[in-house]
Amino acid sequence: MTEKKTVQPLALHPDRLFPSDPVQRDIARRLYQQIKNLPIVSPHGHTDPRWFADNANFDNATALLLLPDHYVFRMLYSQGIKLEELGIRRKDGAVVESDYRKIFHIFAKHYYLFRGTPSRIWLDSVFSEVFGLEDCLCEQTADHYYDSINARLAKPEFKPRALLDRFNIELIATTEGALNDLTHHAKLKGTGYERKVITTFRPDDVVDADRADFAANVAKLGELTGENTQSWPGYLAALRQRRAFFREHGATATDHGHPTAITADLSESDAAALFARCLASNASAADAELFRGQMLTEMAGMSLQDGMTMQIHPGAHRNHNTVIFERFGPDKGADIPSPTEFVSNLKPLLQKYGNEAGLNIILFTLDETTYARELAPLAGHYPALKLGPAWWFHDSPEGMLRFRHQVTETAGFYNTVGFNDDTRAFLSIPARHDVARRIDCRFLAGLVAEHRLTEAEAHELAYELTYGLVKKAYQLK
Repeated sequence: MTEKKTVQPLALHPDRLFPSDPVQRDIARRLYQQIKNLPIVSPHGHTDPRWFADNANFDNATALLLLPDHYVFRMLYSQGIKLEELGIRRKDGAVVESDYRKIFHIFAKHYYLFRGTPSRIWLDSVFSEVFGLEDCLCEQTADHYYDSINARLAKPEFKPRALLDRFNIELIATTEGALNDLTHHAKLKGTGYERKVITTFRPDDVVDADRADFAANVAKLGELTGENTQSWPGYLAALRQRRAFFREHGATATDHGHPTAITADLSESDAAALFARCLASNASAADAELFRGQMLTEMAGMSLQDGMTMQIHPGAHRNHNTVIFERFGPDKGADIPSPTEFVSNLKPLLQKYGNEAGLNIILFTLDETTYARELAPLAGHYPALKLGPAWWFHDSPEGMLRFRHQVTETAGFYNTVGFNDDTRAFLSIPARHDVARRIDCRFLAGLVAEHRLTEAEAHELAYELTYGLVKKAYQLK
């Protein structure tokens, strides 16, 4: 007979993530007390705007906490658990597990796999602080967790808008493609929540010529705008029109998820000829890459005109696992960081627009080797550049510390933009921001203890890193 394991209590230590050194820990505590209850500003993420527009109760624990979260199922898959067992839908419509309780049991049985990961920190925070659970998740507590979470999710105070208020989220930005009709954002108008839930313009669907649907998307862009998108001037005019449409729905930023950071500054005739090759499906891989690079420069020029902050998220090798992509589609945990070069690749854009103090370009990277060598020196010089926070695989306590250690001496604090969570997992947003606040206080406490900052300066910086810099960078009133 298998011995039953003892259920451990779920207790979040008040000093979690603070330094072990008592002097630094005391400083970090004081800094954190000042900023821990500041409003959350979430300027970039992937939550579903339908949640906030319809304001319906979430269905159940599995559908909310597990199925949208590739951080969760990529770990389980790495240990031999099939995505079909986790209820992930297949492209071919084949049968997958549909018993949400059974899926939650699989998750609970393997929850130990997340020890030492940021997912464990976020999930434990959600379980404790959002749902009030007092025992750790494991196989023995799976049913209690599932039933307790589902019972709470059915209550009015767990509707999406109520949770926005409970979490003290001042603003959250979703991300939509250029062809999106923004129906859900339009539905929010007049509710008061249109000022809390805004959109972000992500034109990858109409600028990435490697996509099989690129030409069809460009044609649809023309239908939406009434512009002749088969011509280079008409295509650019259509993009300007869509940017204006997004701004009408609250957007203050654009987002660009390109494979590399390459930019280009072609003549108008060369750009038009390149665009024509891409539309005619005569473009080589090099042509498609060059076109994406040209479009980053075009988008920077448009941002200078309309004032939208530009975010560049390069360096992800998307859908590395071809088998998973063919069976389940994108965003299934198989995206992998790639080496990314910035100094040469960004030079065409920066030579044209980098000296414009009125332009806000935020650079992100998955390649940490570029922090000190490339990104910090670039942002420490060009007025148009700022550095986004540690992102995706590096959105973690150690990743945040590495970021601060490697960029601060060259770029300073004020060429960074605070924190953004970049998540689909709505309930984890307070936990993610709390981790960032604790780590920033930890880093600042070290500088104070070493007499490199006064504590008064550290208090000012803690506020800026939590609240001030993000509002300035994303031009949020």
